[in-house]
Amino acid sequence: MRKPLVAALFALVIAGAGVAPAVAAPVTTDGAPTKTTAAPAKTTAAPAIQAVNFAGTVSLSNCSGSVIRFPGSQDDDPALVLTNGHCLETGFPEPGEVIVDQPSRRSFGLLNSSATRVGTLRASKVAYSTMTDTDVTIYQLTTTYARIKSSYGISALTVQDTHPVAGTAITVVSGYWKRTYACNVDGFVYRLKEGDWTWKDSVRYTSACKTIGGTSGSPVIDNATGKVVAVNNTGNEDGERCTENNPCEVDANGNVTVRQGINYAEETYQIVPCFGLDNKLDLSRTGCTLPKP
Repeated sequence: MRKPLVAALFALVIAGAGVAPAVAAPVTTDGAPTKTTAAPAKTTAAPAIQAVNFAGTVSLSNCSGSVIRFPGSQDDDPALVLTNGHCLETGFPEPGEVIVDQPSRRSFGLLNSSATRVGTLRASKVAYSTMTDTDVTIYQLTTTYARIKSSYGISALTVQDTHPVAGTAITVVSGYWKRTYACNVDGFVYRLKEGDWTWKDSVRYTSACKTIGGTSGSPVIDNATGKVVAVNNTGNEDGERCTENNPCEVDANGNVTVRQGINYAEETYQIVPCFGLDNKLDLSRTGCTLPKP
């Protein structure tokens, strides 16, 4: 996952498998993929059900993401964008590092159901970012859900507030590549270790989800409900053990398993209790277990 990109100017490659890890994609200074970035092969996975489309997903300069809301969010709340911690524009958070309320002017390309870019959204700040225990960045935008709906006819994706279930049919929706990857939740990993980073209770996909570089930060959507259950983040590329771009599974007894070509995501239900009135982050709220600064 952590291969420096574009002559070491970009931080890591974290989400993916197969020919390339599904991570931040190599980009030029203008945000476009480099000429050396191979076009991803068309997915051969079973097609997603009709209810799952690109509406509400976003493209970043080097990653994917989505406009999200929580069950208690209101239409006049500041909208939020979810992506990976390793997609943060200032570089990967260090192990143990938690970033909150960091100013940001990052822009996002908003997609409609057919993956057409219909507008540009902009962040006001990084509300939360970490690569400790999980791999998430949550941006607060300069606009509200109501204004996005009024301007573009697009609603935010709702984050499920319960733990995902093994066997669930899911779709990984990449706004960067404008492609989807369909498979099932194969199971859950007690600890997923990659280089210096360790994540807890990660989602393991079945082999059909062959995510690639640039799909980092994609929402993982439950096909039956249309809700976000995880955020796509990494995969074992070369069969190595616990190295960058080659995460390994560690069970409660310390046993290590390597699954070359298998990809993973980080659960999102635990984020829900950490945001309260007006979509404000409050890490002291009851039920909030996200790492604190």
